[in-house]
Amino acid sequence: MLPRPDLLSPNSPPGLEVFQLTTEPDVPASHIYMEAQIFAPDSRRFVLHRSAHPHGSDPKDPEHQYLLCDLEANGSLTPLTTELGTTGPSISPDGRYLYYFVDETHPWGGRLTLKRVQLDGTGRETLCVIDGALPGESCAPSRPYPLSTISSDGQRVAISAFLGDHRVEYPMRPDWGLLVFDVAAGSVALVLRGGSWCNVHPQYSRSLDPEESHDILVQENHGNITGPEGKVTKLVGGAGADLHVIRDDGSRPRTLPFGRDGNEFCQGHQCWRGRSDRVITSTMTRKPASARLIEGTAVDGLVHAGLSLGGGNRTDLTASYPHPDFYHFATDETARRFITDSGPRDGGGGLHVAEFSETPGEELQNWRFLLCPRSSWRKDAHIHPFLSPDGRTGFFNSDESGVLQAYLVRGF
Repeated sequence: MLPRPDLLSPNSPPGLEVFQLTTEPDVPASHIYMEAQIFAPDSRRFVLHRSAHPHGSDPKDPEHQYLLCDLEANGSLTPLTTELGTTGPSISPDGRYLYYFVDETHPWGGRLTLKRVQLDGTGRETLCVIDGALPGESCAPSRPYPLSTISSDGQRVAISAFLGDHRVEYPMRPDWGLLVFDVAAGSVALVLRGGSWCNVHPQYSRSLDPEESHDILVQENHGNITGPEGKVTKLVGGAGADLHVIRDDGSRPRTLPFGRDGNEFCQGHQCWRGRSDRVITSTMTRKPASARLIEGTAVDGLVHAGLSLGGGNRTDLTASYPHPDFYHFATDETARRFITDSGPRDGGGGLHVAEFSETPGEELQNWRFLLCPRSSWRKDAHIHPFLSPDGRTGFFNSDESGVLQAYLVRGF
């Protein structure tokens, strides 16, 4: 780890430390998307990737690798993958395995493989291969999403993919779907399908409850435009995206009371509040112009009313914040601590932490500015902060050096 005290500011808390984790001058590196389950439960080991950016990687890039970072060994980086086309990493809840996919697909065919490897790099296994139509379907997956998600019991891994038919063109929308893999059986099921699921962001509930552990948080992008080969040319339109919760067999659809009222729009970043059944999202509002953090619970039914739905124990976590301008965020495992980045409306941008009230329905409290990551804020250099499971360490990306790199902050 390379100490970076130069990234601190006069407003940084006393005792704060910043380190640069990746340092190759000619190869960009970044953390996995902040919602991904890439930490071992010991809060010591986690996965990041080289030759990549905050939203994924090029499946044809031979330089792309997932690396295990060991914080107790001074941030040592050990390659866990060497295959071409690795994507969708998830560490098992017991910290034993890295699950990942190998993308050898092309529109309407190819091969998608689910693999796992122990975190010491041994025992690599192939668990499931899809090289044709999905069971009971006439379609084959391609363009897998760069994020997967794993159930809290470690038994199921989910990822979304394109299911399009090259004969379908706009204004018709080709389908996308959510695939759920049974780890023990090595089988796969298509549990969600339609034209509006092009950016699903699937996130399994972190709850240890046997029933809640089957819930998956998903994003529905209304008004998107997808070409016949799966290239999204318009991500969302109209009243914007909305958020839902489904069981991992596709049953019991629910809707969250966010956005779609003509004034509030879901940004497309959300996560569970720790292991609870509450969901946090970031929204943009027109009046007043702001970027807020909203929390709520899902209401039964697959409807698209968003904020107008009512119910859902909705709370504006930033209601009293002077000029909320928040975008990417995460909680620790038990939802005691919160980390987020902010934009220009919040004094020029920065990295912040806050704490949750023990009482649901109350705002975030004890806000603290940490530092300014000096990112260019280009999409391929998003800060995307997140926390270790124990909440003691924060992580972020920045291209302040001219090359995108991964960073760590602690002592807050």
